[in-house]
Amino acid sequence: MNDLQTAPAIVVMGVAGCGKTAVGEALAKALSADFIEGDRLHPPENVARMARGEPLTDALRAGWLDAIGENIAASVAGGRKPVAACSALKRSYRDRLSRFCPGMVFLYLKIDRETAWRRVANRKGHFMPASLVDSQFATLEEPAADEQAVTVDGTRSVAAIVKEVVDRGG
Repeated sequence: MNDLQTAPAIVVMGVAGCGKTAVGEALAKALSADFIEGDRLHPPENVARMARGEPLTDALRAGWLDAIGENIAASVAGGRKPVAACSALKRSYRDRLSRFCPGMVFLYLKIDRETAWRRVANRKGHFMPASLVDSQFATLEEPAADEQAVTVDGTRSVAAIVKEVVDRGG
């Protein structure tokens, strides 16, 4: 359990602003893995809804999670190790993703609300407004001890996080 070295896939997860994309891209590069950006797989209606400051419901997230899961499964089927960036805020979402690739490990970038809000507020050109940060924390179910997940401090630098994961045998 929680073995990044032998995991067929890694999903970098956490609330908006925790660094999923930056860490995911850097980790994929360090591991010579495929990078899957979950935000790019949202249907246009989800993006429009979030841009208006409306949080997504479980029903609206279902197809998006399936699209990410299908991309992860396709990468693994192609003999590659994927690293995906996906909020995966609830256990049910992580369970849904895991059905596409048993044994995947979630890398949870844990940050506080103030850091998340500041980072999201300072992003340029992203559809997610800072007003949705509180809804992300309200939805978040941190990974439990019985889940295949590793928690790291998301306030650290991208390089430090990637080094920790690689040193663990990512």
